[in-house]
Formats: sequence, C-alpha cells, structure tokens
Amino acid sequence: MTIAIIGAGPGGLALARVLHVHGIESVVYERESSRDARGQGGMLDIHSGQRALREAGLLDEFFAIARGEGQDMRLLEPDGTLLLQEDTPDDAPLLRPEVDRADLRDLLLDSLPAGTVRWGHAFESAGDGVVRFADGRSTTYDLLVGADGAQSRVRPLVTDARPAHSGQNVVEVGIPDIDRTHPDLAAMVGRGTYWVIGGGRSLAAQRNGDGRVRIGISFYDTGEDWFASSGIPFDDPAAARARLIELLPGWDARFTALIKACDDTVARRAMTTLPVGLRWPSRPDVTLLGDAAHLMPAVGEGANQALLDGASLGLALAAHPDDHPTAVAEYEREMFERTGAAARMSAGMQELLRSPDAAQRLLEFFQPS
Repeated sequence: MTIAIIGAGPGGLALARVLHVHGIESVVYERESSRDARGQGGMLDIHSGQRALREAGLLDEFFAIARGEGQDMRLLEPDGTLLLQEDTPDDAPLLRPEVDRADLRDLLLDSLPAGTVRWGHAFESAGDGVVRFADGRSTTYDLLVGADGAQSRVRPLVTDARPAHSGQNVVEVGIPDIDRTHPDLAAMVGRGTYWVIGGGRSLAAQRNGDGRVRIGISFYDTGEDWFASSGIPFDDPAAARARLIELLPGWDARFTALIKACDDTVARRAMTTLPVGLRWPSRPDVTLLGDAAHLMPAVGEGANQALLDGASLGLALAAHPDDHPTAVAEYEREMFERTGAAARMSAGMQELLRSPDAAQRLLEFFQPS
C-alpha cells in the first residue's frame, strides 16, 4: 500500500510517525522548501493530543520540550481589573503544557526516517491513483491523505464544503526578548498567557520559549472586509500600533503599553471555520485530517485534534493493513464523532468570547461554582 500524505503539519507528521512505529511506511509531501523555510507560529496548548504522542512513542520527548509554566494564566477586564491569576507550581503535572510549534514539528520530523518528508512538493491535483505537483512531478498512491490545512487543496476530492469567515479578525504583534527589553511588562504578563477581554475585543499575550511575547488582538463581530475598513495602515508599523490603540478606547494604559512596545512585525489573520459536524461519504482512496477536515475556532483544540486524527488513522491502518478502505471508514467514524464534539465546544467558546460580559463568563468557565 502506497500512502501519500499531503502536508507536514502536526497531523500529517503524527500519522507518518504512528505508521512507522507499526512498520508501515508513507511519504509526506510538503510545499515548503525545507523545515526552516518559514516561521511556524507561536505556542500550542497540548492536552488531549498527548494521547497521540503516546501512540507515537514520543511522550517522554514531548515532556522534555514542553513548558509547564506556560499553563499560567491571568484574566483581566479592559479597565485593568484582575479577575483570575493562576500560577502553576513547579511540580504540577503537565496536563496542558505549552510547546513551541517549531519544537513540536522538529520532534515529529526527527522521529521519521530520512526521506519520509519530501520538501518542495506543492500539491496541484489528484485522481486515478496519481498525485500531480505544481512543478510537473507526479507520484502514485493507493491512499491519499489531505493534511494540508485550512485552505486544503485535497478537500474538494471528498466534499464541497469551504471555510467561511467566523466574524473574528486578529492583528498579531509581538515584543522580542521581553525580559531584557521590557522587564516591567515581562513581569506583568507572567510566564504563560495574559488575557484581556471585553467590549467585543480581546488581547491575548503569550510568552514563547524564545523570550518573545506574541500578542493577538481580536475584533469580534467583524466582517471579511474589516481589515480594509479598520484604518490600520499595515505598511506603516508605527502608525498601525497607534491605530490599534485607538481601536481600544478606555483600555487601561498597561495594556496599550504592551502594544507600544511591540516591534515592526504586524500581521493580520481573518479567522475562518468549516461547518460544525462536517461529514462526507467515505472513499477508499482519499481522506482528510486536521484543519483540512474540521477547521474550528482557535480556542486550543485544533492542533490537539490534528494529532489525534493522525494517530487514529495510523492505528486503523495498522489494524487493517490489507484493507485500507475499512481502515479509512473506521477512522472517519471515530474522527467525525470526536471532532464534532470538539467543534461544538469551540463554537460555544467563540460565542462566549463575543458576548458583552465575556470576561465574567470566562471567569465562571475557569472557576465553576
């Protein structure tokens, strides 16, 4: 059986690793030219995904790179009121540790035999057992797995569903080497996540393993064209920071100080989701995992579900090595049920975040009576 995995994200690499553990080889085709071709983003909160890493035989290695202190959290209202502060004891179990995306990816990549990942292969099309790449190359497959993210090009082979704008737009900024450059702000943010929310807006500052604090400023109930109408001049970082502060009227000066201290990296992200509970008729030769299958609001479930998808499909294929159509159908039944529940929870959290009393409702969520 020839297994072609499109996309070297957490889900695709977890699948390749679990298959390798069970003596089944696969090939991962990735459009990026190398593992270092671009930055991999910020931190991931890995909780349920630890089950997948256990199946991959990598849990101890994961704990070695995970940041237990990343479980710390501070929740505040825009006027500066501190609602919740959770500081993780040094000996606390690693139930929801943070890990740098790049570190997790390196862990998975380094666990695979040389040549498993083929860099510089941008998926173009597939059919009749042949994958075609943008540069004219091609390869054959018995099973094609789309692990190619939110804008998956494999997805149309199994469903007409497309991601839709969720009503949330995010501007990402950050402060490098915060302990040295802004020790007062470093102490304020703490070791984990610093979350301010209210009035249809939120600011989430998160400590990364490299000393950078990444800050995501979310604007809820905004449309697809919001960036164009927001007045944020993304080509002028200093003016963009000033405009962001204007868009947070009445916010405590400590929070706007975070924005003023940011460097010139200013990015925009329009958040999209797939329909909750998306399913498709099972095909023996194509399936999906991760964001390609169930793109949901970014509230901490996406990477965990992708890892679980990879492990689940790998275990199903190992259980039915001579009957991959049965393995695919078995995997999809489990995946649809599990990720449907996660997507409903994530959608509910998204509704909570956009509510007028979001901070108080979050406090009740984290500290139920």
